Amino acid sequence: MRTSLNLKKVSIALLVVGCIVVIIIAWLNSNRYLPFQGAETTSSGSLKAVEKRLAKLKQAGEKPTLEQLADAFQPLGLIDAHNHNASSSRYLSMLDVWEEYHIDKVVLFGDISEPSAIGTDAAAWKAYQSSPDQFLPFFSGFDLHDEGSLDVIRDNLEKGYFGLGEIAGASTYSPIVSLAYWKASDPMDGFLPEIYDLIATYKAPILLHIDPPNGLPILKLEQALEAHPNTTFIFAHMNAYNSPEEIDRLLGIYPNLYADFFAGFSVYNPDGGGHPEIFIPIMKKYPDRFILSSDSGYGIESEEQAIDAMYRILYLLDDPALAKKIAHDNMMAIIQAQPATMTQLSAIQELASKNGKAYNYDNLSKLEAGKILADAEKG
Repeated sequence: MRTSLNLKKVSIALLVVGCIVVIIIAWLNSNRYLPFQGAETTSSGSLKAVEKRLAKLKQAGEKPTLEQLADAFQPLGLIDAHNHNASSSRYLSMLDVWEEYHIDKVVLFGDISEPSAIGTDAAAWKAYQSSPDQFLPFFSGFDLHDEGSLDVIRDNLEKGYFGLGEIAGASTYSPIVSLAYWKASDPMDGFLPEIYDLIATYKAPILLHIDPPNGLPILKLEQALEAHPNTTFIFAHMNAYNSPEEIDRLLGIYPNLYADFFAGFSVYNPDGGGHPEIFIPIMKKYPDRFILSSDSGYGIESEEQAIDAMYRILYLLDDPALAKKIAHDNMMAIIQAQPATMTQLSAIQELASKNGKAYNYDNLSKLEAGKILADAEKG
């Protein structure tokens, strides 16, 4: 009888262990193809490390250097959300700088709303193919007054580009964008309404240059935001020649609007006023709606100075968890929301037939699909 009971206990124990193993395997399989996480999974331990490094900088009582700030915030994985270096001569020359100052990813494109942007779009794609973990390619090489632009946009998004930008949604005063051949007169000009609807189906954002940030261009932007609530709009360098009050107003009304904060303008450009701290309360009020950018150092001393400014904004936030959102997570949330396209899935199926690997297509993101294809292309 005792032997029978012991055997029964052993059987029950084995059954329990077997069930646990099955549950663990099922969990691993279900999560195997979750959206790419990268540095946005920064642990609480990493945040504590940032806190300790910042505390040391503050105790020193001196203005921290770029090197010190980059080291302190390194665990956050800072993303440059607006960069024009999409030509081999430019982005290759920046690789060492990005590595030295711990720029985790770069949203890369080139020219703005010009025929020449077709070439820089291709260069951004080439950079992405060479390093899919580092670059997030956007594009702007299409004439928004031509219905054919819809085909260009659809093809590029299907291919794997992550967003449109920088697009000249309106420009009167910019010495460069005001001359753009394909610029819009306002954010509802040409085929922009149809473009907004199209990119919403891909969950892809549009990065809009709008100047001046008042008057008719803003009235039309508000019209676009209201008419296309499922479209993600990013207001390029929203802090340039703009007030915290106006940014507060727009973000408060339109949940589909994000602020691209060109830190270099507010920190180092004399036109920015030299008081970036006035924007900190608005960042804290809308912690999920700000992203940081260098704008490739436009209008200031250098791109390195623009990177320095990005870190100084994070330093002013005085909150590692909030800094993590603005430095990295908000941009990645926009990217990770995009599902793999039919073109990508078809290419991966073809790849699977050649290499014999099995891929889970159900929850594949565009980010994951793009990395699979880029890595396969590199061999």
